[in-house]
Parts: sequence; structure tokens; C-alpha cells
Amino acid sequence: MLLYIVRHGIPDYATDSLTPDGWLQAKAVARRLAVHGIDEVYASPLGRAKQTAQPTCEALGLAMHIEPWMSEGTAWKHFCCDLPDGRGTWAFNQRGKILGNNEHYTDRDSFHRGFYRDDALAAQGASALAAASDEFLSRLGYTRTGEGNGYRVTNGNDRRIAAFCHQGFGLHWLSHLLNIPYHIFTASFDISHTGVSIIRFSGSEISYPQCLCLSDLSHIYGDGLPLRYHNNLDI
Repeated sequence: MLLYIVRHGIPDYATDSLTPDGWLQAKAVARRLAVHGIDEVYASPLGRAKQTAQPTCEALGLAMHIEPWMSEGTAWKHFCCDLPDGRGTWAFNQRGKILGNNEHYTDRDSFHRGFYRDDALAAQGASALAAASDEFLSRLGYTRTGEGNGYRVTNGNDRRIAAFCHQGFGLHWLSHLLNIPYHIFTASFDISHTGVSIIRFSGSEISYPQCLCLSDLSHIYGDGLPLRYHNNLDI
């Protein structure tokens, strides 16, 4: 099975919808996903994610299944922090604080480091995300074993599953799927608008998720759209 995790297109956050450029990105990613086909489409309940999924559903004649646990709002509540001036931001934006100390690399548990607005709430959020992810993958035929990062193959398949979601949620979900500590993965990697990350589940008995690509933007280049990280840095 291949799991395609797709961030939404350029949004207007005030209206929770795509901008005109965001719609162009959504149509481009639909053409990208149609190359080999998608079997099922899932999306966050937020408008910008559903609108990004819409062209793919229309192109392939697929229904859109809404997964409330993929909402960015839930992830934000658990994994945000406060800046000195009182503004809120994602905890992973404190890159110097997170990555500038060797001790942070030797301790996988980051939830007592003061990275988050509420460390206990962040730990609860991580547990909830893990449980929701495991339930979702179990429905798709892969059940977490509890040993290392293995998933027992209960219904092995070659399906291609697309999940349209968000930056903050997507980074934390990828951290869980790859079993990399949240604070290290989310502070070290990022995903851009309509970036496509592909996770492979293979094997006949036990499967270990493998990241084939992270935030692929080939569809943006292919459609001649601006290659911009977060719509403000040419890449």
C-alpha cells in the first residue's frame, strides 16, 4: 500500500478556503495523483483541505471521506507554544531551542522540555494522534504490533490512499508513522503547499513504513506554477 499525505494548497486562513493560486495547485496535484491512480481519498474536515482534495475526487470519480482527527485545529491545540511577545506559534518553530542542545537528541521524550504551551497536553495529543493513526491504518489492513515500528499485515494490498491535510498535523503524523521523535522531525523537516509525501507499507506479514519522498512538488513544476516554499521563498 502507498499512503500519499498531501498538504493543502495556498490558503486564505481567514475564510478557511483556497486562494486562486491554491486552486491551481490543487488541480495540479490532482493531475499528479491521476498518473497511477488513487483508490481512496480522505481529508481533514477543514475547508482548505477539502477544497484541495476536490479536484482529485472529481478527476478520478472518487468519494471524499472526512477524518476529523486530521484537523489542524486539534494538532494546534496540542503542539503550539507561546513566543516571548505572547504570540502563539507551532512549537517546532523554536528550532534553536529544540536542536541546539545535544541532550535533546539523547532523550526521545520531548514532552517535559518546555517546548510546548502545555507539556502534559502535548503528550496527551501525541497519544491521541497515535491511537487515531493506528485505528485508521488498521481499517486499511495494517495493525500496529507494538514491537519497534512494525505493522502486522491483516489485509495486504496494493491500494493507493490519499490523505489531504495540513502542515502541522502532517508533520506530526509523519513523525509517528516513521517513529522519529516529534521534536526532532518537526523541527528538522517541513512540507510545502500541496507537497506530496509518500509512505510505503510493504511485506506479507510485518510491514515497516518507509518514506519514499517528502513534500514532492513535481506537479507544481510540471504545471509551470511558482516553486515557492510557503508561498514566500523561491525554491
